[in-house]
Amino acid sequence: MVDVDAPKQAPEKDPARKAAALWATVVAVPVTLIVGAVAFFTIMPDNTDKSEKAAAPVPSTPVVMEAAQLDERATQVCLAVTSQLPAKIRDLPGRTVSAGPEQNAAYGEPPITVSCGIAQPQMCKVPEDPTPGCVPLETELLFMNNVCWYGAPGTGSATLTTMDREVPVRVTVPTSYENPAQWANEFSDTIVKTVKSKAPGTMPSGCE
Repeated sequence: MVDVDAPKQAPEKDPARKAAALWATVVAVPVTLIVGAVAFFTIMPDNTDKSEKAAAPVPSTPVVMEAAQLDERATQVCLAVTSQLPAKIRDLPGRTVSAGPEQNAAYGEPPITVSCGIAQPQMCKVPEDPTPGCVPLETELLFMNNVCWYGAPGTGSATLTTMDREVPVRVTVPTSYENPAQWANEFSDTIVKTVKSKAPGTMPSGCE
């Protein structure tokens, strides 16, 4: 006589557990999608031009600027600079200036200004140099698009001045604009084309 084992019956599933598992799956899928979306938008860089968000109507009145007295060579160089400046930078249109259009320029509102032939900041000679206004030796200069800039924050604006050109150029950027160095860099190509570099050994070490 051969014993035949009766087939084993599968254990009866608990309806409560089955429902719980189903709800866990339903909830888990949307949560995973939400987490992925948050990660995506966090990792993706924000390429929106902040200046476009804050763009203000541009007045028709000239931007008030001073015109320094320039020697013959500086006058020639600055005229070359201003004649080659773009009609606008990013979304900021060019504006008229109250004085010295052959050496000054302005863009947008509040205005970003460009001044050619100004006095260049001087590097300090030694650490803790007491000379008023000299640039500390440990200052990190900015080398952008083949132009060496010194950036100085100020009240209401930042100024960036070339340190490697025979005739200095200064760009003043109001604090309402983000990344002032990048705004100054908009003029680097024009400066390279129109203003010669200083002779080797006559510019700060951070520029060479």
